[in-house]
Amino acid sequence: MSGIVPNPKYFRILSIDGGGIRGIIPGQILIVLENKLRERTRNPESRLVDYFDLVAGTGTGGIMACAYLSPVKPNSRLPRFTAAQVVDIYLKFGAKVFDDTLDHRILTMGGFLDEKYTSESLEKLLRDYFDDLHLSHLLKPSLITSYDVTKRRAHFFTSHTADKPSADFFVRDVARATSASPTFFECERVQSLSGVSYPLIDGGIFANNPAMCAYAEARKILSQQPKRPNQGSPADVVVLSLGTGLPKANYEYDDAKDWGLSRWARPLLDMAASGNAETVDYQLKQFYKAAGVPKQYLRFNPKLPVDVKAEMDNASAENLRALKELGEYVAEEQEEKLDAFIELLVAEEPVMAR
Repeated sequence: MSGIVPNPKYFRILSIDGGGIRGIIPGQILIVLENKLRERTRNPESRLVDYFDLVAGTGTGGIMACAYLSPVKPNSRLPRFTAAQVVDIYLKFGAKVFDDTLDHRILTMGGFLDEKYTSESLEKLLRDYFDDLHLSHLLKPSLITSYDVTKRRAHFFTSHTADKPSADFFVRDVARATSASPTFFECERVQSLSGVSYPLIDGGIFANNPAMCAYAEARKILSQQPKRPNQGSPADVVVLSLGTGLPKANYEYDDAKDWGLSRWARPLLDMAASGNAETVDYQLKQFYKAAGVPKQYLRFNPKLPVDVKAEMDNASAENLRALKELGEYVAEEQEEKLDAFIELLVAEEPVMAR
């Protein structure tokens, strides 16, 4: 890493929601951000990881977090991927990951009796791109969500605490666990490097927007740094939170009042994910507003236009193109806010305050 900001003024968080193939939306925004950072610092080698101190993600956001933080090889300080390369993975392989064969559709009755997709393509993709990297190899602190179905509790993968085999995992397994979205991919049993197994699913069931979890983790990290007198108050922290778009599905009362278990299953997942994201956004806005630093929290989560399909598994060529264009549009429309936030990312602590 280039270390362009040796003494950053703020602790800087990047948080990315879950949303399957819609991860292209925040991915495209981050391409623009990375390019702007290169222009602002006049360093063509700058990467996102240089300007964030903690990267959090759920589901597709967890995969992206792993990608942005991965080094080219263990113990290297050079990032493995650019922001553009991460989006290219989605564009090139999204259709393969979300591909259900005729045999599988018949056996599962279209996903009614079993998960909608087999996981072979996803697991091969993660092996190819993450090799044998460990969680502890990631370049910066991370917080990647999942949920333990046996212990019935949240499971967080944090690279900065993966200092022993029992807390360390293969990055490919971290990415697989956080993307094990119920009804789409089967629950994943991952092993720590000490050999302990964890049956995990996508953390989107409790934190589809992981920004509040990331903020809590930042407070813990900062509480251990004596130079931070406020120990992680909003004044010390800047947060860029990126959603994967607001689904446009509406449910009418006359329909919903007569739904049973089978009809409520998919809408409940949709409502839980969007409701969580909106609640976290509300909470963080109030924290930062009350602290008098509202501009230190920035969230983009656009409404999906009619040409963008809300389904997290719609990887048709038309939808991939529409998702990419939506991300580009958001970055362009919100350019002023993005430029202002970049100034926070590159701000240095005054010499007298060190």
